[in-house]
Amino acid sequence: MASMARGAKRRHSIISRKMLILFSASLSCVVVLVICSLFRFHSPKPPISISISRVVFDGPPKIAFLFLVRRNLPLDFLWDAFFQNVDVSRFSIYVHSAPGFVLDESTTRSQFLYGRQISNSIQVLWGESSMIQAERLLLAAALEDPANQRFVLLSDSCVPLYNFSYVYNYLMVSPRSFVDSFLDAKEGRYNPKMSPKIPREKWRKGSQWITVVRKHAEVVVDDDVIFSVFKKYCKRRPPIDTSKGKLNLKLQKQHNCIPDEHYVQTLLAMHDLEGELERRTLTYTLWNQSTTKMENKGWHPITFGYSNASPQRIKEIKGINHVYYETEYRIEWCHTNSTSVPCFLFARKFSQGAAMRLLSQEVVNHFEVSALLATPT
Repeated sequence: MASMARGAKRRHSIISRKMLILFSASLSCVVVLVICSLFRFHSPKPPISISISRVVFDGPPKIAFLFLVRRNLPLDFLWDAFFQNVDVSRFSIYVHSAPGFVLDESTTRSQFLYGRQISNSIQVLWGESSMIQAERLLLAAALEDPANQRFVLLSDSCVPLYNFSYVYNYLMVSPRSFVDSFLDAKEGRYNPKMSPKIPREKWRKGSQWITVVRKHAEVVVDDDVIFSVFKKYCKRRPPIDTSKGKLNLKLQKQHNCIPDEHYVQTLLAMHDLEGELERRTLTYTLWNQSTTKMENKGWHPITFGYSNASPQRIKEIKGINHVYYETEYRIEWCHTNSTSVPCFLFARKFSQGAAMRLLSQEVVNHFEVSALLATPT
């Protein structure tokens, strides 16, 4: 009996040791899992994306010139003169053209433009959201270079009114963006269906031609919410077609919204960034106000030809030092970094003849107009 008792006691001891070992192993596993879990949740993660604006770069800050064009750049000869003898580390050029269009020696007279078209361009229609999407694509491409610190949006009919050095210093001395932005008091543009994502009090209007600092360029590129609202509710009213009868009357009651005149302004207002803006454009436009309501036409920009691009007219444009905003009873005196300056660095719309006259007047640089005769058209 004593032998059986000792055997049972020994078996119990062995089982106890096995259970202790099993328990210890299980406890160790739990501790390891807890430690791994804590490490996973509290240790620094590798960033998925890094804000480009915080990347340190060597060299001087650049101006990114963003050209939104139909195909080629008709005034390339003028811009070529503008960029001549300029340190290439101070500027970048990006062009949004028709999909598949390539800028090379057969399509442009300026080697500054060779290969500067962005590869993901889209088909753009005036008065539709594709216009602001093209602007966003240009900004996104330019943001890839951390040296780009100022972003200037220009059309294919824009001209510079000063030389590069003046433009560069004007922009770099100011920490603000230049965005024409004012309250849109007229009914018809704002669609109540935009609310609550875009409240009526944040709705703004202004010129499409903006100049923004890097922070604000990132806001535009990163936006998905406001852009999606614009695509759905900000649409151009179709032209009058009397053949449609009653349907035409219904169509004319729709909101007539031109996205590129509202998007950036409204987006920055939604982000409470208006205090960081000079609320004016740097691009002068002369508007034809002679059209009547009976014709159902809006104001259209006047195109400057050779005859009305006179030295006196250019001097008058350069002499403008304030802009009046009727809907806000606001006079915007033109400043950069609290210093009074001329309001405009660029102007539109200019024909090729007008651009040639600017060159002959050496507005942007010394240039022999006869040099154009042997270059591509």
